[in-house]
Amino acid sequence: MWAMVAKEFRQLRRDRRTLTMMIVLPVLLLVVFGYAANFDVHDIPTVVVGPNARTVASNLGAPFQVVEIDPAGGEATARSHLRDGSAVVGVVTAPGGALVLMDGTQLFSVQTAEAAFAKLAPSGRVGGHAARLQILYNPELKTSWVMVPGLAGLILVFVGTLITSLGVVRERQSGTLEQLAVMPFRAFQVIGGKIAPYLLVAAFDLALVVTAGMVLFHVPFVGNVGSFLLGAGLFLLVTLGMGILVSTLSQNQGQAIQLAFFLILPQVLLSGLIFPVSSMAAGVRWISYVLPLTYFIEISRGVMLKAAPVGALLEPIGLLALLAVAVLGLAVARFRRDLAPSVPKTRVGRSGDETVAT
Repeated sequence: MWAMVAKEFRQLRRDRRTLTMMIVLPVLLLVVFGYAANFDVHDIPTVVVGPNARTVASNLGAPFQVVEIDPAGGEATARSHLRDGSAVVGVVTAPGGALVLMDGTQLFSVQTAEAAFAKLAPSGRVGGHAARLQILYNPELKTSWVMVPGLAGLILVFVGTLITSLGVVRERQSGTLEQLAVMPFRAFQVIGGKIAPYLLVAAFDLALVVTAGMVLFHVPFVGNVGSFLLGAGLFLLVTLGMGILVSTLSQNQGQAIQLAFFLILPQVLLSGLIFPVSSMAAGVRWISYVLPLTYFIEISRGVMLKAAPVGALLEPIGLLALLAVAVLGLAVARFRRDLAPSVPKTRVGRSGDETVAT
């Protein structure tokens, strides 16, 4: 028995990837997610408009972070900021009181804001002795309305990263990729042919999840379908590229699962799907900004719940496009390198009519 134990330890020591996953990953997850798993919101982006805007803004303390003061603006200005995602709270001042608009897609921020305004309004620090609160886009603060758009993206991450990588690695193990290497195909053509079926399956899953959310949980879809499809298409290209990239780094399906899990789990916890990005520690928050799911959640919630126009979503759409180009470019480069050694070199004899494989 001790000989078997020693043998397993020797094999584990040689498999540095698995050893790293077993030792480094738990510590990394503890540190990263320990700082990320936080429902407390300390900074709420706020715009203040109306004739008493400067006075009211000066009276607002934590957790409100005033990002704009517009004495000439009105309710339409505040609504525009909330729809475009540049603010979570909009205070419209008036001589007799104030109208406080809040973005219902930001559940924890709204709950924190409600508690803060309950203390401020009686003191007259919100434009008078009366402050009327109105929650937009998700008036009843239903969790399902916020989760379904994000879960649609999570389905795409699962299909694009894990399922795609397993499919490609399975072909490497079966020797099919070696057959493709000797055919007159370029690397991007091979990748295109590989991801096309997964693209169709993921698109079907996306439509299924969104439709089920609308039927079962009555989640509204008030925006433009084309804007949603544009964001979903770019996001899907990123996830499929991640799947191909994982397959080029894996020798078997076990390794592919490990690497895919390493890419999927941060997107579940750090993208804003569960924990608000604004409540994460600054040292962890930057990770959210390199995760594609972060931007797809912003697009899907903006389109489905807010009817946000394309102009308001240019930043997340543009960043997804950059990520798609970078990830797919890297995947094609690595895939080409993996195929190159498999291509048999040939030499032509003196007669010109004989080819010998070497």
